[in-house]
Amino acid sequence: MPIVESTLDPSNAIYDYTLPAGEPWLHTIKQGQTFRILDLEGNQAVDTLFYSAADHEERYSASDTIRHQGNLYLSAGTKLMSSEGKVLLTIVADTCGRHDTLGGACAAESNSVRYALDKKHMHSCRDSFLLAIGHADCGLAKRDIASNINFFMNVPVTADGQLTFADGISAPGKYVEMRAEMDVIALISNCPQLNNPCNAYNPTPVRLLIWD
Repeated sequence: MPIVESTLDPSNAIYDYTLPAGEPWLHTIKQGQTFRILDLEGNQAVDTLFYSAADHEERYSASDTIRHQGNLYLSAGTKLMSSEGKVLLTIVADTCGRHDTLGGACAAESNSVRYALDKKHMHSCRDSFLLAIGHADCGLAKRDIASNINFFMNVPVTADGQLTFADGISAPGKYVEMRAEMDVIALISNCPQLNNPCNAYNPTPVRLLIWD
């Protein structure tokens, strides 16, 4: 879990936005730009998908990323691979140390199965993804919602291969920073989950920055 700090100054960012808890975000990041997700209050899970801006059929692939790096978790130096075997982005700085690429996004269906039937209608990341693409002329549709990254989320794998949702390992001010290796569309749900400790049962805002 290498810790690598950034030399970039937030005052020089060309884009700086605080995304409220539970809200979606859709934005294009140009090749060569650097994108930072900053955990403002600690332990917030940030569900994230990436797509090639030139071809939405080419998207972040969890299986290709895991196979390419030989590691289940993402950290500094990880190359986020596409479904076509190309590098979408490279993690160039990371002060958290580990990010999940297995746990997926919460949804109405998973909330009701994991927790209780009365949780089905609670807001979820899948709902946020669909809300974002439904209100944007981006060419994405429901079928394009694939397996996502959960930045700052802690999902240990047990000895028998089970996934567990554990307390986060992030803290206020921790961040992950990525360099875009092609023009990409970033789709984020700043997770609203209240039923497991992925965000300390208290969803909080995150700060999103982009540098040229």
